[in-house]
Amino acid sequence: MTDRRYWIGFNLVRGIGPAKVRALLDHFGDLGAAWGASHAELQAAGLDRRALESLEAARTRIDLDAALASVERAGAQALCWDDAAYPRRLREIANPPPMLYVRGDLRDADDWAVAMVGTRRATSYGREVARELAATLAAAGVTVVSGLARGIDAAAHVAALEAGGRTIAVLGSGVDKVYPPEHEALAERVIAGGALISDYPLGTPPESANFPPRNRIISGLALGVIIVEAGEESGALITADFAAEQGREVFAVPGNIINRNSRGPNRLIQQGAKLVLSADDVLEELNLKMV
Repeated sequence: MTDRRYWIGFNLVRGIGPAKVRALLDHFGDLGAAWGASHAELQAAGLDRRALESLEAARTRIDLDAALASVERAGAQALCWDDAAYPRRLREIANPPPMLYVRGDLRDADDWAVAMVGTRRATSYGREVARELAATLAAAGVTVVSGLARGIDAAAHVAALEAGGRTIAVLGSGVDKVYPPEHEALAERVIAGGALISDYPLGTPPESANFPPRNRIISGLALGVIIVEAGEESGALITADFAAEQGREVFAVPGNIINRNSRGPNRLIQQGAKLVLSADDVLEELNLKMV
């Protein structure tokens, strides 16, 4: 049986990411053995000096039982790679996060998911399109994945819930640190009708550096990603890049060529993204008509 304490412990160690966790598992067989290994044994497993120093310092300060208890007090689950509930689509990507913190619940039906992202400074057109697409997808039984941000993300989550569907929000902070703060009530609705997910430890603040890596989880959970509105420097385009790398379909909603928010999607379409005029375009492309 998986001892989640050690997975949480390694999640709290700076400098030990998915590739190193995989190497430790391959070498030791389980993370409990890796946690208790000697300096020489960890070196033999391939840890570099910085990772070794970080791990050895962490082992002296981290109380594994207390760390697990804090997850439970937060009303969260800690899901590991080998858990049956770990999202199947996400497990398929290169170097998936070893562990996810989840508030709410994940279901097998969430394998049939589509992500929708875009600018925080959405126009009325962008919000209306996001709502229409998300509501139709949710009504068709598709889980809508986004990032709980202002603008397009929030519109997608709300519309999916109002259509009676499921939605998943992936955070760039701990699942106990909802961002932006004004979306606390929305986060509770998402928990009731889906899940909040993060691979960042509890208590992690929403620092700007956290969001680009978070985007690979958004795309990894989904069969495809829809970009509704995004400027040329928008983080939504990072999600599109991850989707392409992961073999996911990239969709984009066309917009006014003189509106900055349309430059990202229009450029993606020019580069080969699937043009979206309705949710049916997405459902048909992904063979989700019968979900």
